[in-house]
Amino acid sequence: MKQQIEDLAAVRDVIHLYIRGSEGDVELLRSIFHPDALMSGYFQGHLGMGSPEPFFEEVAGMDSSQNDSAYRAEIESIDVTGNVATAKLVETGFLGTNFIDFFHLIRIDADWKIISKTYHQED
Repeated sequence: MKQQIEDLAAVRDVIHLYIRGSEGDVELLRSIFHPDALMSGYFQGHLGMGSPEPFFEEVAGMDSSQNDSAYRAEIESIDVTGNVATAKLVETGFLGTNFIDFFHLIRIDADWKIISKTYHQED
């Protein structure tokens, strides 16, 4: 049970780092994604599938008016089974819109890394 609680906290910490990184810290984002991670979803009606690199570029190019004080993010759920985990994040006000993000993470040695993100843009 103790390990389960520690794992939940560690995954929660990674998602909190994602939230912080999404506010403009691309190097922080890169540090929590596995180098072979995938990202998929619809943004402004266009399907994107591939590496998170376009997302990193978008975050790097943000100005402060794109992600203002209206940005909020809340972890809705986390599930850990052994060395794999899922997390669901609800974001409002990110790049002027709202998202539901689903993350898959894997433990490599002692570190949790995001291996995939699937997102849905809310209307």
